[in-house]
Amino acid sequence: YLELLNRSYFFFYFFVEFLFIMNIIFLLITWINTMTAKTKISSKYKPSSSEPFMNTKQKQYFKQKLLVWKETLLKGSTETITNLKEDKEVSGDFADIASAESTKSIELRTRDRERKLISKIDEALKRIEDNTYGYCEVTGKPIGLKRLEARPIATLSIEAQQMHENQEQLNND
Repeated sequence: YLELLNRSYFFFYFFVEFLFIMNIIFLLITWINTMTAKTKISSKYKPSSSEPFMNTKQKQYFKQKLLVWKETLLKGSTETITNLKEDKEVSGDFADIASAESTKSIELRTRDRERKLISKIDEALKRIEDNTYGYCEVTGKPIGLKRLEARPIATLSIEAQQMHENQEQLNND
């Protein structure tokens, strides 16, 4: 049992180190993207339907929103890595060890979900650069500012999303 426990801590240590290095790379890229932003817009600015859809100002607004969101996720990830590195080996009864492992597992699963979200944010940033951001992947029509405000990584309009969900329900039934 102890040999298995030592192997899992060995794997865990290298996994945490890997996450730490990846975090530093992500933070550096985010910092570079933030510093090379072309247009600074006021924090009071909100896109409106009275202006042309996905004009330069709106693109910059959503780019900044996505970068701030990504940076927040990366900071949380850095904190998790720091906490995991600082955690001492839990000693005591099996219930204490199991509880500590369960907590670590939940935190790592949360970070994995956030890693996937960061990937979606990166995809949205690429869509901004290639001028496809804000347009539905299915219909090619504008997604809508309210939807993008609520879910900046959206790739489908509300109608296309509803059709997709209805199709999933039919497939599951």
